[in-house]
Amino acid sequence: ETTGAGPGPELAAVIGATVPTGFELTAAEEVREKLGSASRISRDRGKIYFEIPAGSLPQVHRLRSVDNLFVVVQEFKDFQFKASKEDALKDLEDLVKNLPWASPLKVWELNNSLKKKKSKRKKQNVQAAASREELQGEGQEEGTSREEDSAENCASVEPTSDQDTGETKAAEAQNGEEEQEEDPEQSDSKDELQEGSGSEAKAGEAEPSEAGTKVLKFRVTCNRAGDKHSFTSNEAARDFGGAVQEHFQWKADMTDFDVEVLLNIHNTEVVVGIALTEESLHRRNITHFGPTTLRSTLAYGMLRLCDPQPTDIIVDPMCGTGAIPIEGATEWPSCYHIAGDNNPQAVKRAANNICSLLKKQESKESSTALGIPLDIIQWDICNLPLRTGCVDIIVSDMPFGKRIGSKKKNWDLYPACLMEMGRICVPGTGRAVLLTQDKKCFAKALSRMGHIWRKGQTVWVNVGGLHAAVYLLRRTWEQAEERRSFW
Repeated sequence: ETTGAGPGPELAAVIGATVPTGFELTAAEEVREKLGSASRISRDRGKIYFEIPAGSLPQVHRLRSVDNLFVVVQEFKDFQFKASKEDALKDLEDLVKNLPWASPLKVWELNNSLKKKKSKRKKQNVQAAASREELQGEGQEEGTSREEDSAENCASVEPTSDQDTGETKAAEAQNGEEEQEEDPEQSDSKDELQEGSGSEAKAGEAEPSEAGTKVLKFRVTCNRAGDKHSFTSNEAARDFGGAVQEHFQWKADMTDFDVEVLLNIHNTEVVVGIALTEESLHRRNITHFGPTTLRSTLAYGMLRLCDPQPTDIIVDPMCGTGAIPIEGATEWPSCYHIAGDNNPQAVKRAANNICSLLKKQESKESSTALGIPLDIIQWDICNLPLRTGCVDIIVSDMPFGKRIGSKKKNWDLYPACLMEMGRICVPGTGRAVLLTQDKKCFAKALSRMGHIWRKGQTVWVNVGGLHAAVYLLRRTWEQAEERRSFW
């Protein structure tokens, strides 16, 4: 038995991370910057791989652009699947006993001991600060955020029927009823069955068997994409899971598991991994969710695109529950962030999210806690109470016209927004990064505003199954018309 601390430094791990599609390069840059490791970007979009010494695990969890993390057990670049279903599944089963499980499991153990420490600290802090409302808020979060995920699933557009996701009850074949097909790019949506707080304590405290060693509980989650396979992800997860159970003598448990084994199949690429995050890291800042709360990881990617410099003034004029400005203020504290929305409910939620963040900081740093360079205001996007040319960067998630607003309203709203954003933005150096799914309407609005905004790069992303785009715009030197009436 090796303890978590022992094998730390010299143990190397290949880490896989899921990231918002389109932002793989951003994530790779962040890994190089913060961990000094080079990343490979997977052919299967939305994933990157990098190698680290296991001692760097805490820094890995602090990355801002990654959703879920796993340690790679083994990777097969070109796995030859047999044509018949039985043979193909048999090959997957036989794989289990030949995989190099030992090191990845040590990394998983080390990761667990880190999580336990963290949840212990968290508990003490919560007890110290325990205002009842905060605890209620946490309980709610689980419900609301999970509801939101399933809502995203419903909206998810099935690209083709040859992609699916399955989990296993190992020996039990009939687990179809609790599966739903989903877009593989949303691996975050289903793997978040557990909220961090409770489950951290559970990991590794499974029932002891006679020998005194604990029997671990596990599940297998399979993501499969490609049209050349004779089996579904459910079948792969079931048979692979059966072999895992036999090999380790673990107990299969779909919901209350210690170990989540991942089987990712993308055409002929097969990656076996062990999950290191129980719930996606993209939920990190938000406690009060709205109907379209943006993932923090995507917010980070958008902010990074505009390369904020110290003292920049960064505005999100349609901030919703505040995901972008909150991410901005925590990651770029030497900028000043202003958030605004015309919906009083959104402003209230954003304010609550900022308060939760301040509380969290206070409990962490006790007396030295500084505030957050962030203000939230209720305003009208077409009539902003800001002086002409005073803002360096605008970062915003524009209404898609699906859950909020409508496509029809966007035809008037988008040009008006771009006009007003152009007015408040510094000519020549100002920039805007805008996310929208209503690409046709945006292109039309932009063509009318060509004198104020020049289009830089475009990043294609997947937001809850909707194909969206992030546009980087640069402000031209052209002076915007002043709105005299306003003053």
